[in-house]
Amino acid sequence: MIYFDNSATTKVLPEVLDTYNKVSERVWGNPSSLHNFGEQAFNLLEQSRKQIANLLHVHSDEIYFTSGGTEGDNWVIKGTAITKREFGKHIITTSVEHAAVHNSMEQLKQLGYEITYLPVDDEGRISVADLKQAIRPDTILVSIMAINNEIGTIEPIQEAGELLKNYPKIHFHIDAVQGLAKGIQEMIFNDRVDFVAFSGHKFHAPRGTGFIYGRRGRRIAPLMNGGGQEKNQRSGTENLPGIAAMAKAIRLVLEKEPAAIKREREIKQLISDHISKFEKVVIFSKNDDRFAPHILCFAIKGVRGETIVHAFEKYHIYISTTSACSSKSHAESGTLNAMKVPENIATSAVRISLGDQNTLDEAKQFVDVFDQLYEEFDKLS
Repeated sequence: MIYFDNSATTKVLPEVLDTYNKVSERVWGNPSSLHNFGEQAFNLLEQSRKQIANLLHVHSDEIYFTSGGTEGDNWVIKGTAITKREFGKHIITTSVEHAAVHNSMEQLKQLGYEITYLPVDDEGRISVADLKQAIRPDTILVSIMAINNEIGTIEPIQEAGELLKNYPKIHFHIDAVQGLAKGIQEMIFNDRVDFVAFSGHKFHAPRGTGFIYGRRGRRIAPLMNGGGQEKNQRSGTENLPGIAAMAKAIRLVLEKEPAAIKREREIKQLISDHISKFEKVVIFSKNDDRFAPHILCFAIKGVRGETIVHAFEKYHIYISTTSACSSKSHAESGTLNAMKVPENIATSAVRISLGDQNTLDEAKQFVDVFDQLYEEFDKLS
């Protein structure tokens, strides 16, 4: 099996699963309990929080645990809207955000908030000049993804941060679900970013784990009310085995980050160079430092994306249409649509998303299968 769908989810690493199982078996106390067993659980929770903070070079009290990227994005966006509603109801985001952000914005629109969607260029990237022009006195939040989940564009986070230094009261949120261990930590954690959302299952941690970074001094309203966990910001008994396992996963992927990025770029280049030779292939993802190392999006004209996915599946090669979260709806790529790619090409798009466990040998097998399938598709068309 060749698994090229790591942007959808990653395999839990054996060492991470071992941590999850050991904590489940040995430390099942509630971190909020007053007895010694609860104290043991609480200490492990805080140790995990500190480990994550140290790895990301932030303060431990800036890490809040969640169930994943969707919750993190929803929390920051709606929590900001609630907290800052007396100061304004205008929010700026991009036209290429993940559904967790886009649908949160649309829900707020129904509640009377005004959303500005920034356009993108033919590489899926916003203009900071457009962002500057969109800012108003009643703007309360700017939300921009770090890496586009469909084609891998790295958005101008640092440049946007520099601009927003002139507007210190506006919250700046980054969806970094695709961004951990991809060589952009310094960009994500620049000194103007206020909130960042991460999802554990994108970097070999168990599903149902995640966290947000929230800068000291920035407040958002909680969405989960209850027992007051996470400093009364996110109630609910903490998923301690998952959190400890996630901390282990972050350490492991960051240790392998330089070598993994190098190999992912080599694999991406090999595949891109090969498939670009075919007349009906359109490639949307470049392989320079303005694109993530692990995402390659392309289309074969005249062949629907889901047809390509299932064709590769017969050879036990797993890729996806442009976003796994919405692939079963057979919808046109939101990013490609925003880039003004014609619909007949956008609906043919598929995504290869690499991980630190993929190899060049797998890439060579992929291109061999690609040649066979392309010939079959060409005959059918």
